[in-house]
Amino acid sequence: MKIFTIGFTKKRAREFFSKLQRAGVRRLVDVRLNNTSQLAGFAKRDDLQYFLKEIAGIDYVHLPVLAPTQSILDAYKKHKGPWDDYEVAFRRLMADRRIEDELDPAELDGGCLLCSEDKPDHCHRRLVVEYLNEKWGGIDVQHLV
Repeated sequence: MKIFTIGFTKKRAREFFSKLQRAGVRRLVDVRLNNTSQLAGFAKRDDLQYFLKEIAGIDYVHLPVLAPTQSILDAYKKHKGPWDDYEVAFRRLMADRRIEDELDPAELDGGCLLCSEDKPDHCHRRLVVEYLNEKWGGIDVQHLV
């Protein structure tokens, strides 16, 4: 199984959609908690769904079960908490939600997890694929940066 990840921040639309097309992404899996903010620019949910289909023939799905809670996000972003605390809290949340049982692996195969962070180092999309690889195994991950 192959899963891609990408963040939209610090990317122009041309670069973003080109990366997805070149990688052969079939479905963009939006794992953001907040995906309708004006700050998201071309990556606002409804606009993104339209652009993906029209520009690249890529399907779109929003899976909030793969997003952090607002309190976990706020502790890290607003209150400048340490990344290690965020990672522990988010991994616990994924385990509590049993995301490995809630998801169909076929839905993610060839898909690309989207969030806002430009790089996967301090981003929950990386944590999602690492967690699922621990549970399912056999995931080939490619971060589109």
